[in-house]
Amino acid sequence: MARLLVHVEGETEETFVNEILAPHLWHFGFTSVSARLLGNARQRDRRGGIRGWDSVRGDIIRHLRQDPHCFTTTLVDYYALPQSGAKAWPGRSEAARLPFSRKAATVQAALLADISAALGSSFNPARFAPYVMMHEFEGLLFSDCDGFSKGIGRPELAPALQAIRDQFGSPEEINDSPLTCPSRRVAALAPGYEKPLLGTLAVLEIGLPAIRAECPLFRAWLERLEALPND
Repeated sequence: MARLLVHVEGETEETFVNEILAPHLWHFGFTSVSARLLGNARQRDRRGGIRGWDSVRGDIIRHLRQDPHCFTTTLVDYYALPQSGAKAWPGRSEAARLPFSRKAATVQAALLADISAALGSSFNPARFAPYVMMHEFEGLLFSDCDGFSKGIGRPELAPALQAIRDQFGSPEEINDSPLTCPSRRVAALAPGYEKPLLGTLAVLEIGLPAIRAECPLFRAWLERLEALPND
């Protein structure tokens, strides 16, 4: 019986796991796939905000110790990860200086190394498969701009969304900047865009196959999860 817990940062990611990812992974041998918001909602700096690594690390370690037969992963935005100070996530500061192709892998390797060190030599590192979205959840929505625009109730925006998508090799490359990150681009086109509601509707409209086809880093993570029950 393979079980998977996905540590997520907000309601949109939670819905994605429970309504889209879980049914897909059931076909690969998982009997339970569920999302858990990182930390208590009352303790987060803002709803859906990324907490400091020390706090998140504690959540992950507790889960791995409490359920020694369960796998776990993360579903968090690279763009929002703290990279300095007490809240910094492992590898994030280093990744900021690296080319796009190495950013996610650098953070994910650092997260795995930190959790493995904390749990000791008896820990099976295959049980923790961290994933960092590049650059944030809205980037994945550019996988299908027609579906994206319909999902947020603005089908007339499909050409404008596609024009943004066409500037990059993949949706995951839409850049990491306060002015040009995916969510800011969407908000500029659709004032009032609310991620928890409209982001959820968009991803339900787009579906997993389109995201998998367009986003190589996401696809690699999904293939890793699909293989976990046989590890």
